[in-house]
Amino acid sequence: MRFVTAPHEPFDYQVYVDLLPAFGHDLKLKVEGFNFAGSLKLRAAAGLVAAAEQSGRLDDDSILIESSSGNLGLALAMIAASKGLRFVCVTDPRCNRSTLNLLRSLGAELVVVTDPDPKGGYLQTRLDYVRARCAEDSRYLWPNQYANPANWIAHYETTAPEIAKDFPDLDLLFVGVGTGGTATGCAKYFRDNGDEVKVIAIDAVGSVSFGGEAGQRSIPGLGASVAPPLLEPELFADVVHVAEEDTVRCCRELARGGFLFGGSTGTVLSGALRWLDGQDSGWRPRAVAIAPDLADRYADTVYDDDWVAERFGPATPALQRNLVAEHG
Repeated sequence: MRFVTAPHEPFDYQVYVDLLPAFGHDLKLKVEGFNFAGSLKLRAAAGLVAAAEQSGRLDDDSILIESSSGNLGLALAMIAASKGLRFVCVTDPRCNRSTLNLLRSLGAELVVVTDPDPKGGYLQTRLDYVRARCAEDSRYLWPNQYANPANWIAHYETTAPEIAKDFPDLDLLFVGVGTGGTATGCAKYFRDNGDEVKVIAIDAVGSVSFGGEAGQRSIPGLGASVAPPLLEPELFADVVHVAEEDTVRCCRELARGGFLFGGSTGTVLSGALRWLDGQDSGWRPRAVAIAPDLADRYADTVYDDDWVAERFGPATPALQRNLVAEHG
């Protein structure tokens, strides 16, 4: 039996989904949604706050402020509430409604920017707002998930070692890229420990993280409209870009098997399966993909037929296959 006194205290919730029966690949999905924040971002948030405390920058008068499309903001709001701190979450219209409601319930101050920067999109507008608030009042403390090494260090010290311990014969690790913290931390860990694990980065179509052309994205989480400073592209054996339609399709395919995962997980798994499908059929690598989130915060988007039809059209395979499963 384990007792915790704060929502960000670590505890053992390691679960993997074996995808071999469903997809024919020796691929395990590391589920990161079974914590009080409901996503992988709790690891980064805890690391960012701990680093601020250790440096002496965080005190009782501090006001945490961060730019987030949802999950990192929610994790920080949870930690701030448990520590009696004020927290300002700067987000944009893509943030899921359920996440906004949870942020309010935790006492966070919400700022939703509505004017995307012509070059850097909503992310650049959010970052500009955070910098302005910090310049106005010295009490504001910006953990800066985009450039703070504490982000990738959290995964270097926890996420990657857990995977290495559970799979000593691992060949491939598929990791989604948002701020780059998870992917960078895991890739550095396997590099520094002499493992021959290939880390494959999964990014969203329309993201500029690996030098691609910026494009419109509706699903928050992975991808970026401003190149993430933490990301080191040379660490990765390959990069796969996933269209949002494929994200929706993958989420709904998992749902037909009874597994409800979030948009970031759908993106990671879609990219991993496409990469594995493209390899020599004689090679049977042992692989793990990190599933950052569960489905609850995507009920109004990825799992809503009207939302999907509005963005991708009623004839998309994602919607058609779902209807076939229900009425076929």
